[in-house]
Amino acid sequence: METTSAAALDSLPPLQVSYAEGTADDLLAEPGILALIGFGQVQGDPDDPRFVRVGLEPTEPGRFEVWRGSRPVRCGRSGALRWSSDGNYLFYAIEIDETAVGGIEAAAEQAYAAVCQLIATHRFADGGPGHILRLWNYMDAINEGSGDDERYRHFCCGRARGLDPAARNGYSAATAIGRRDGKRVLQVYGLAAREEGVAIENPRQISAWSYPRQYGPVAPTFARATRTPAGQLLVSGTASVVGHQTQHAGDTLAQLEETLRNLDSLLGAAGPHIAARGIKAALLKVYLREPAEAPAVEQHLRRHLADPVGLLILLGDICRSDLRIEIDGIQG
Repeated sequence: METTSAAALDSLPPLQVSYAEGTADDLLAEPGILALIGFGQVQGDPDDPRFVRVGLEPTEPGRFEVWRGSRPVRCGRSGALRWSSDGNYLFYAIEIDETAVGGIEAAAEQAYAAVCQLIATHRFADGGPGHILRLWNYMDAINEGSGDDERYRHFCCGRARGLDPAARNGYSAATAIGRRDGKRVLQVYGLAAREEGVAIENPRQISAWSYPRQYGPVAPTFARATRTPAGQLLVSGTASVVGHQTQHAGDTLAQLEETLRNLDSLLGAAGPHIAARGIKAALLKVYLREPAEAPAVEQHLRRHLADPVGLLILLGDICRSDLRIEIDGIQG
């Protein structure tokens, strides 16, 4: 592959993200498509490395999440991993059948080892390796099991083993949400770039990797957000947690208010330019346990955000059983 020196490259451009309607085939035919993410029952070409379908049902079907690059996109496969890259950004996705490897813990270890191997060997436009900026993790029945036998805790143990030492030195933003489709397949997809991001922590919360033992034998390994070299904020799954404790158990709208306070705090910690754009400048995914609460949640959010760039409500389970809602986003 022909490469360009880092000095000759422009600064890293922002990743272009949006929600779009249409068919997967038509969207994938557009120039510069780095990734197309569908939810629920949408259809797409399973052989196209850029397409991922996540089995979380949206309250408003028919929209895709679209990532667009600024340079020509090439794509391929590396073992079980699928990837696409424009030389600036790298999209990657992997699905591991838990039943084939011995469970969720082994699946997480295998998935993360494969991601780290790809990041170490893939070459960007400047000829160098990349840096993980963001990860999404979707699995069936995330809260199944009690105590340390909960599936999410097993996932955290496997993920920690699969991360290579370089990744452990600077965790990226991440989301982990439970599907309800009965398919024991771990889905991991994410974003890397030719330039390194900066991990951002929330002053209102203890860093996830410092959680006390009550949350499992291995603490979750993610940052609250990643600030990219292009000045975007990639916001991790954020919920009604202050310090390390869940707030407002059983009250979804109160948890939503606490979550919004956490998002405001996180944007403030990321710097004045990001804080000035605000969370309404982000493409938001809202994960919600109870379908009947979706209208009230959307109404509350639209009042708070006035005119959000994009809002998608997905029905799923949060990584703690006492959490009813979680929000992540990509600030444009």
